[in-house]
Amino acid sequence: MSAPTSDAILARMMALHPKIIDLTLDRVWRLLAALGNPERDLPPVIHIAGTNGKGSTQAMIRAGLEAEGKRVHAYTSPHLARFHERIRVAGSLISEDALMAVLDECYAANAGAPITYFEITTCAAFLAFARSPADYTLLEVGLGGRLDATNVIEKPALTIITPVSLDHQQYLGESLAEIAGEKAGILKRGVSCVVGPQADEGLEAIEARAARLGAPLLAYGQHWHVTEERGRLVYQDETGLLDLPLPNLPGPHQLHNAGAALAALRFLGAGEAASEGAVSRAEWPARMQRLRHGPLADAAPGAELWLDGGHNPAAGAAIAATLARLPARPTWLICGMLNTKDVRGFMAPLAGRAEGLFAVSIPGEANTLPASATADAAASAGISAAEAESVAAALAQITAQNPQARVLICGSLYLAGAVLRENG
Repeated sequence: MSAPTSDAILARMMALHPKIIDLTLDRVWRLLAALGNPERDLPPVIHIAGTNGKGSTQAMIRAGLEAEGKRVHAYTSPHLARFHERIRVAGSLISEDALMAVLDECYAANAGAPITYFEITTCAAFLAFARSPADYTLLEVGLGGRLDATNVIEKPALTIITPVSLDHQQYLGESLAEIAGEKAGILKRGVSCVVGPQADEGLEAIEARAARLGAPLLAYGQHWHVTEERGRLVYQDETGLLDLPLPNLPGPHQLHNAGAALAALRFLGAGEAASEGAVSRAEWPARMQRLRHGPLADAAPGAELWLDGGHNPAAGAAIAATLARLPARPTWLICGMLNTKDVRGFMAPLAGRAEGLFAVSIPGEANTLPASATADAAASAGISAAEAESVAAALAQITAQNPQARVLICGSLYLAGAVLRENG
C-alpha cells in the first residue's frame, strides 16, 4: 500500500465541503478553537484584499522585506501547479512532510464537520506559521474580505486594499460599492490601511468603513503618489521621494501595485534596500510571465510566448495595456475561461490587440467554459476566433502560419496552472 500524500489528504478534505456555499466565519472559528487558536500566535500580519493586484503586491512586499533580511510567512491562493505554493513558511514553500502534518491535524480536529476546502487549508496555514519563527506574515484574502477565512486576525499590523472592480458578484454584491464594502471588511479599529487606486464609488465605501472604525487610510492620490518618469518609478509620500527602477513584473498596472507595496514598506519602517528589492526582486508566476523554456516554448522556438491568469474585465484592460507597450509584433491569444466569469467583459479590451484567438477548454476543470462558448464570446467582442483541442494544438496552428508570432495564453489561473504543469 502506498504511503499517503498531501494530495490524498486534500482530496479527502473536499468531501467535507458544505452542500451550499455560504460565506461565514463560524466554521473557521470552530476549527481554530479546536486547534488552540494558532491565529493568535502569528508574527505581525499584513492582510491584503482587492480584486486585482493582491498577489503581485504581496510578492513585492515579500521581496522588499526579504531584501532586508527579514523572515516572511506568506499565504496566497489559488495555487498554479502544486498546493504547496499557497503556504510559504519563513521564505520557503512548505515541505511535503510539514504540509501533511498540519493537514492531518486539521482534519482530525475538524472531526468530520462541514467545512470548505479553503477554510480548512487556511487553518492549516495558520498552524504552520504559528510554529515557525518569522518577522512578518503576509495574508492574501481568498474571496471578498469581510467573511473570508483569513479575516480572523484581531489586530493586524497593516491592511491593504488593492484596486477593486466587478468580480464574484454572486457572492459579494452587484455594485462596485457593495464589493468594495466587502473588501473593506478586513479593516480593523485603529489599524492603518494602504489603499490602491479606486473608482470613486469604491473609495467612498472604503472611506465610510474606515471612518466608522477609526482606521487611518494611506490612499493613492492623497497620501502617496507613484508615476513613471523617464523610464523610472517615482514614488512620493510625506516622508519623501523615491527614484527606483520600474517593477521587474511586466505591465503598466504593476506601477500601482508597486506603489502600494512601497507605501506598506514605508509604513513598516523598512529602508532603501527594501524599496529596491520590492521593485527588482519580486517573482509572481502567470502574471504576464514570459515562457522561455519547456516543451511548449521549445515547440515554438521563433515565437514569443506569454502567460497570464487574469480573468475579469479589469485584468483584460491591464493585459491590453501591457500588450500595447510591447514592441510591435503579430499577437495571437489562446484563451480558456471559467463559466462563472464575465467573458465578454474580459475580451472587450483585447479586441484591438490581437490578430485572432484560439479558444480551449481548461483541462480537468469541471467549471470550464466550453471552447465553443469562449470562441463565440471572442467573436462577439470583435476578435477573429476558432476552437482548438488544447493549448499545444492551438500553439502549433498559430506558429505554422506565423512562426514569429507573439502568443499570449490567458483567461484563467486554472488554465495557467495547467500550462505551467505541462511546460514543466
